[in-house]
Amino acid sequence: MTDSLHARLGDVRARIARAAGRAGRDPSTIRLVAVSKTFPATAVREAFAAGQIDFGENRVQEALQKIDATADLPIRWHLIGHLQSNKAKKVGRFDVIQSIDGPALLRRVDEAATAAGRRIDLLVQVDLAGEATKFGAREEELAGIFDAGRTAVNARPVGLMLLPPAMDDPNDARPYFRALVDVRKRLIAQGIDPAMLAELSMGMSHDFEVAIEEGATIVRVGTAIFGAR
Repeated sequence: MTDSLHARLGDVRARIARAAGRAGRDPSTIRLVAVSKTFPATAVREAFAAGQIDFGENRVQEALQKIDATADLPIRWHLIGHLQSNKAKKVGRFDVIQSIDGPALLRRVDEAATAAGRRIDLLVQVDLAGEATKFGAREEELAGIFDAGRTAVNARPVGLMLLPPAMDDPNDARPYFRALVDVRKRLIAQGIDPAMLAELSMGMSHDFEVAIEEGATIVRVGTAIFGAR
């Protein structure tokens, strides 16, 4: 698996660089999160050996098992799946939570970060499609979340995250990526600190190149790195 994983990871990095070039952007400003959900800790170790630092997991319990199994490695762990409020106290070992969707959840994560004695970066998940099967805050709810973020002690918003509807053609997701950029502009115009809106996490294995062309600073790639689940 090692050779093929290394090759796939190299291919993804090359695709990121090409997409950045098309947009006139520096590839080093785009963070690649390798989504390791359902894959064993050995696969995480192989990707780390190939230079990958950021890893994403959907479920808290599965992630904690891998965090334990790779505790000797300086990995940056992202929780990218929905976080239930009753599990927020368990997230003190993550570096980034990408699925904040309400002020109460933000405050609970801040409490968990304080209890763990560490800082956690937060991304606020935005719902632009209104899909019943997905989570996220509506645009009119975002100001309240960022208000809560201003008073947080150890967990602070650093940007927005988007999970658009599934599209066969990656270009069909482009309007959603552009819409998230516009949401950020409106929030800054409303007086939200730009430092709390520095990151845009959008784009996965099938559409990350389009997302980069539209301004993504973080892409979440699983299948293109680890293979089919």
